[in-house]
Amino acid sequence: MDLRLDGKRAIVTGASRGIGLAVATALAAEGADVALVARGAAALEDAAETLAKAVLAQATLAQGRAVRVLAVPADTTSQESVDAMVTRVAGELGGVDILVNAAAQPADPTAPRDLAGLRDDDLRAEVETKVLGYLRCARAVAPHMIAAGWGRIVNISGLAARQSGSAIGSIRNVAVAAATKNLADELGPRGINVTVVHPGLTVTERTPAMVRGFAAARGISEDEARVAMASGVTIGRLVDAAEVADVVAFLCSPRSVAVNGDAIAAGGGTRGPIHY
Repeated sequence: MDLRLDGKRAIVTGASRGIGLAVATALAAEGADVALVARGAAALEDAAETLAKAVLAQATLAQGRAVRVLAVPADTTSQESVDAMVTRVAGELGGVDILVNAAAQPADPTAPRDLAGLRDDDLRAEVETKVLGYLRCARAVAPHMIAAGWGRIVNISGLAARQSGSAIGSIRNVAVAAATKNLADELGPRGINVTVVHPGLTVTERTPAMVRGFAAARGISEDEARVAMASGVTIGRLVDAAEVADVVAFLCSPRSVAVNGDAIAAGGGTRGPIHY
């Protein structure tokens, strides 16, 4: 299926690694120009080089236009930094069609889960980055999309929005879903679809450390930890970042017009609850 992303201009935050980098790679492979955004300039340059080697060296598009990749350091906790980033990207790429918000600290399965262990500052930091950071980026790109009469915003959240066990994870992810629906209702009539994707535990470069932490916290072996971490997934294994990115790439495309304001789970299938 042609996703019709050739020539679209995308910003992906949190793009120096993990799901963010996988999404940027998927979009570039479909012919989109991509701005990779993260706080760490060195890691971001490495990610852009990795993307160039993985995708750009293989593909010059049918009409002879090479995909463009930018590495743009920015801190999404600062509106000034976000505004400067979007201004630079729009100037160099000629506009912004797609925003994928993925700049957030991945959920820590070893974090305290009880009320006594919940620290106010931990929640504030999560909301500042994952909720307000997403809104800052949306606020900055919306005028460009409105002017063009088309756009896609995809917010990467997480399945903690649908289950208890991590107060911080649930609160931040439900807030992202609520923000998504509000933005979709406002921007949908202007040709801009806004959706939220809920990954579960996802295989990335962080996985080995996550497995070790999970095993240590429960006093089990790493092999037992891997089995336990995948036990609630109906496909029998954890999904990897590239598989999540495939879902996101579709939602970024013109073909996803029928989906707006909705939450899409991308965790391999959670056992038990029915969501309708």
